[in-house]
Amino acid sequence: MTTQQVADRLVELCRKGQIFEAQEELYGDDIACTEPSHSPMPFTQGKTAVIEKGKMFASMIEERHGGAFGDPVVNGRFFCVPTTLDATMKGRGRQLLEELSMYEVKDGKIVAEQFFY
Repeated sequence: MTTQQVADRLVELCRKGQIFEAQEELYGDDIACTEPSHSPMPFTQGKTAVIEKGKMFASMIEERHGGAFGDPVVNGRFFCVPTTLDATMKGRGRQLLEELSMYEVKDGKIVAEQFFY
């Protein structure tokens, strides 16, 4: 798949709420995930570890009120997707989370992701 095809497929699945399915299908086995330094897990390596980190985050959501995945912007082997999540987080109350997610694609798989929030 091209970078555009990977980007479109990721957004398609995420908009359906199939985030873990998207990761299983599109992530490379040795994916690297980088988050801001204030994150509890600023760096995670490997598909299994990245998926587990996502499940841990999902378990912190008490109630989802809304959210959106924007259209991907593709440049070469990279693409970005703006996202929002309106959710009540366990022990933290309702929050509007805004994020820019950047991805790198090689050989039809996402090999790196970085989140800016």
